[in-house]
Order: sequence, then structure tokens, then C-alpha cells
Amino acid sequence: MKDKYGDVAVTKLDGHVVQCEIQRPPNNFFDLALIKDLSECFEDIDEEKDIRAIVLCAEGKHFCAGANFGSNVRAAELEKRTASDRNPLYDEAVRLFRCKKPVVAAVQGAAVGGGFGLALMADFRIVCPATRMTANFVKLGFTPGFGLTHTLERIVGAQRANLLFLTGRRINGETALEWGLGDIFTEVENVRDAAIELAQEIAENAPLALLSLRDQMRPGLADAVNDVTTIESREQKWLQGTNDHKEGVKAVGEKRPGNFTGT
Repeated sequence: MKDKYGDVAVTKLDGHVVQCEIQRPPNNFFDLALIKDLSECFEDIDEEKDIRAIVLCAEGKHFCAGANFGSNVRAAELEKRTASDRNPLYDEAVRLFRCKKPVVAAVQGAAVGGGFGLALMADFRIVCPATRMTANFVKLGFTPGFGLTHTLERIVGAQRANLLFLTGRRINGETALEWGLGDIFTEVENVRDAAIELAQEIAENAPLALLSLRDQMRPGLADAVNDVTTIESREQKWLQGTNDHKEGVKAVGEKRPGNFTGT
């Protein structure tokens, strides 16, 4: 295990816990490189017998404010894909879901779009008054990714998942706690400490039992995410070529409702 994987810094903590910090402040936008670095980091942690739990956190105001739609790198990656190609970013997401050790996410600020999907990859989420969670894909003129069409319903049920997906609504930390998207509610300055405390409480226990139980509690999850991201990739690809997607990106950037035309 290294101390650094691209923009992910790794720190061993007391009590058989490791902290993995995304360092792209203040928004911590994700791309293929970041998710690949995270998956490599988590796979290496799986080989560390002394580590029993992971704290996933981010430097700055937000946990992960989604993809950077203004990125030239993202545009080039999208341009290379055909309609039938699977998004390689989701291959890396599936690698994350296949990792074996419990993950506690410290979610300060925004978890948006794929950043919301990243938060739901974790076993537990610590939230606060500043937490904002949204699957706002329809406001951008396309549909969810990062396995959210499976993971969100798994946590909150079909009705609430549909409500978040079809409205693009944003929920705060209090609602996240009420719906089960958050597990502990605390003040923003305590989010990371609370995540570490929970990870240490988990890591006090027998490591082989932890691995076995986590596997039992997430049966087929990575395979299910693999299946749905194939569909998500296909639907996102053609929708990202529409006028409505161009208008959605512009509208969200300008903080106004989109003027959609169905083209």
C-alpha cells in the first residue's frame, strides 16, 4: 500500500483503520483517473492484513460534487466511445464494489451525481447539516450512472429512489439520516472524526468475521452494479448527444431551470 494514489492520500490511523482522502478541493470532481486510483488503493488495502476498515473522505468544502462537465479530458473520453461501448469509468466503479473491507464515508457538503454514487458504494455514511445529496441527472438531460439505479433503491426503496431520480431533488443531511442514506448525524467539523470513530469501532472486531459478514450482507452487489452500469453506459451515451443534455449542462451551470425541447 502506497501513501499516495494520484489525488488520493492514504494515512494509517490507530485501531486498524486507514484513511483515504480525495484531494481535489474544494469540489473534488471525479473522473476516470480518480476512480481508477481509488480502486487500486482499495485493492491494495485488501492485501493489508493489519487494516480492517476504511474511512473515505475528501479535502475541502464538498465530498464529491460529481463530474466536471467542463473538462476537456471528459469530453475526449466521451467522444472516443461508441453507442455500444461501456463507460470505462464504471469498470473502475465495479472494482471498488468488489473490494472486501468495510468503508465509512465522511460526507461533508455535496455528494452530487456520480459523487452520490461513490458515497453509496460505502457501507456507512456520516452526514451533517451541510450535507447535500442529489441524483440530478434529469436536470442535466440524461440518466443516472455509477450503479445508482441499483444502489439507491437498495437503500431507500423504489418509491423514494424514483422521487429523487425523476425530480432531480436535492436532500439535506437531516433527510439523508431519516431515509437511511446517512447513518450518523453530526456537526460539519466533526464529520471526519465521527467516521474514524465508527471505523475504529468496526475494526475492534475479528477481521475474518468482518470479511465474511460483509460478504454475506452484500451478496451479488458488485455483479448487480456491473449489470446496471452496462445499461447506464448505453443510455447516458446517446442522451449525452442530445440538445437537451447541452441545455441541461448550461442551465445547471447558470443555476436556472432547463428549457428542454425533447431533442
